[in-house]
Amino acid sequence: MARRKICVVTGSRAEYGLLYWLMRGIRECADLELQVVATGMHLSPEFGRTFEAIEQDGFRVDAKVEMLLSSDTAIGITKSVGLGLIGFAEVWQQLRPDIVVVLGDRFEILAVATSAMLARVPIAHIHGGETTEAAVDESIRHAVSKMAQLHFVAAEEYRKRVIQLGEPPERVFLVGGLGIDNIKRLPLLSREALERSLDFALGPRNLLVTFHPVTLEERTSSAQVGELLAALAERADTHIIFTMPNADADGRTILAMLEEFVAAHPRTAKLFRSLGQIRYLSCVQHCDGVVGNSSSALIEAPSLYKGSINIGDRQKGRLKARSVIDCEPTASSIRAALQRLYSAEFVRDLPRTINPYGSGGASQKIVETLRAIPLQGIVVKRFYDLPGH
Repeated sequence: MARRKICVVTGSRAEYGLLYWLMRGIRECADLELQVVATGMHLSPEFGRTFEAIEQDGFRVDAKVEMLLSSDTAIGITKSVGLGLIGFAEVWQQLRPDIVVVLGDRFEILAVATSAMLARVPIAHIHGGETTEAAVDESIRHAVSKMAQLHFVAAEEYRKRVIQLGEPPERVFLVGGLGIDNIKRLPLLSREALERSLDFALGPRNLLVTFHPVTLEERTSSAQVGELLAALAERADTHIIFTMPNADADGRTILAMLEEFVAAHPRTAKLFRSLGQIRYLSCVQHCDGVVGNSSSALIEAPSLYKGSINIGDRQKGRLKARSVIDCEPTASSIRAALQRLYSAEFVRDLPRTINPYGSGGASQKIVETLRAIPLQGIVVKRFYDLPGH
């Protein structure tokens, strides 16, 4: 009997980090054959050609789909989706997977899911049902859920929401957050080893900062970053590790502002294009908190008992642990959030943090479902009406 071919598509360094243990589990399962497709930021020199990290981890990249134009405008991103549709149409014909696995809500994933749906290839979607009200990701995530046949969600609230979208309950699986598997299974670096790897000395206080564009609010990304940098500039004793923003609209504007800030503070600030999962999580472990608007501040940081400052509305609607401090995208609000992050009361409460995204094991649960679930007639979807409707 032929092994079931599971094609995992990844378009960014952060997404691959979440998919790593799932890919390992698929590859090690005797009943499954792993296929890997790299696209989006993975193939861009600007973002570090991170598909090479996938290969260095021992995976074979079966196909590469160039789709990311050198533009962070709405026109450029829309054209990138179009290029992705063309490229993936050929990939499905070449690889003929039994299931395509996608994670999240980025525009690359919209191209993957749309082309797979039209090619009648079953789709398994991870981290559906979540909400991020100030980002175009919100619409993409729910659209991909409606194209997918299998759903692996991170919390009970998200399971209910996918069912509310009309997806049959028997195809919606509560597995928890994928990122927590990294925390449980990866060997994190000591403070000294991290400093050597980063070529950057940590200070008496340290922050990890990631700020992505707010894609549904016109011309506000640069203003919000300006407010953040103004608040950070006041903390002379704090060393800051910045990670690069995503390739979304206005991403280059944010990048230029971060580069200017780092140039003005060479001793206490450094910008990284790609940290990788081990260094990223090691940074979380050895920093005092995570600042910005990245989902990792909500999903992974609580499992390391670290505080997070969540700026603005990009993650609005997502479940949050008590360790997450919400604030407005203004210097005064960010300043107040930083004061709370370092307060004795807040720090004392961190060891009691409970992560709403679970305690690990998501990767293995997904592998078992992909291995065992019947595929006969799975592409035919029915709309599930909630009881009483």
